[in-house]
Amino acid sequence: MTGSRSLSSGLRALRPVAFGADPSGERLARIRRSPHFADGAFVNPEGTRTRPSGGSALELAKSYFRKDDRVRRAPAGTVPVHPTTYADLARPPATGLRLTWMGHSSVLAEIDGHRVLFDPVWGERCSPFDFAGPKRLHPVPLPLAALGPVDVVVISHDHYDHLDLPTIKALAGTDTVFAIPLGVGAHLERWGVSADRLRELDWHESTKVGGITLTATPARHFCGRGLRNTQHTLWASWSVAGDEHRIYHSGDTGYFEGFKDIGAEHGPFDATMIQIGAYSEFWPDIHMTPEEGMRAHLDLQGGRPGGVMMPIHWATFNLAPHPWAEPGEWTKDAGEEVGQAVALPRPGEPFEPSKNPPADPWWRAVSTPFERPWRRVERPEASPVAERADASPVAEGPDASPVAEGDLDLAGDR
Repeated sequence: MTGSRSLSSGLRALRPVAFGADPSGERLARIRRSPHFADGAFVNPEGTRTRPSGGSALELAKSYFRKDDRVRRAPAGTVPVHPTTYADLARPPATGLRLTWMGHSSVLAEIDGHRVLFDPVWGERCSPFDFAGPKRLHPVPLPLAALGPVDVVVISHDHYDHLDLPTIKALAGTDTVFAIPLGVGAHLERWGVSADRLRELDWHESTKVGGITLTATPARHFCGRGLRNTQHTLWASWSVAGDEHRIYHSGDTGYFEGFKDIGAEHGPFDATMIQIGAYSEFWPDIHMTPEEGMRAHLDLQGGRPGGVMMPIHWATFNLAPHPWAEPGEWTKDAGEEVGQAVALPRPGEPFEPSKNPPADPWWRAVSTPFERPWRRVERPEASPVAERADASPVAEGPDASPVAEGDLDLAGDR
């Protein structure tokens, strides 16, 4: 027995600290009591494939080694980062709501006198190692300390591009509160965050921090940091409500019908932050395309355009086979298709959603050309939201004919 315990302790010692910790004790007991936990794992609101398999996995691997594809997955020049300063963020927003996208899914939201930091990732790589893994394609807009005080840090799930060890260890030295999904607290406690600063929630549970209410809402994704994926940490989207404003952060998620329920219960929202990057036909259930992200925003708004939609989860890391700028370009198109306001800030650019949100397609200056096959140059009969493009470009609709090369809009050529 003693030898077994020593072996177990030795294996734990070999485990990289970035892997975090597995839930145990009362935390694990609470997880097992969750209505969203069954057969030893958290489950999604709809059936979900989390990884490619068999032949599709081989095709995915081939796509990563093709030279032309590799070139398109990165910017062709220096990404324009907005020179935000502490002074910019020290001035309170005139309207009571201001968002600052820091890149990928990291957003500082200033809402009705409170400061909420979503999925902060200031590390150079989204990886358990500092020598390997996806590296930043642009620098962080400003140092973490330059943000000033933060009332609450919100984490959507425990993947490396959302839960970053060096960032959390830096924040552990502050007095901020952490709003997190069930199980994620085990990681944070191992990294130095005291248990009394954790608000660990199941879906549909809420917590109040000052004058704002944060609610963990469902998402369609998965979890895991170590070599074993035990599905013992939950993933979530988040609704945040202040005295005057409501905002929503999707975390990572595939499209699902539950967006309508979230909108009905917590919306409509003044602004949504919607994941529209790192999508692929190889994992269609766990990340959204720009078209699906726009559909999700409309669901959250009761089925009609409203508020401002800001695309997140793109431009900062190379995590999928699609061209680097495609998510931004296609989200802009999808918004125009339905008459929805879309905010397209440069990383680090603060804006107030009700005051002419930034709409300049800044990525075009540093993007390689890519096709927009789902959008015809002239399409008066177009449906409100286009269908996802197939490998062979076709116009949407049941009677659509193939799109000729001259009808394709090569975004990087403009």
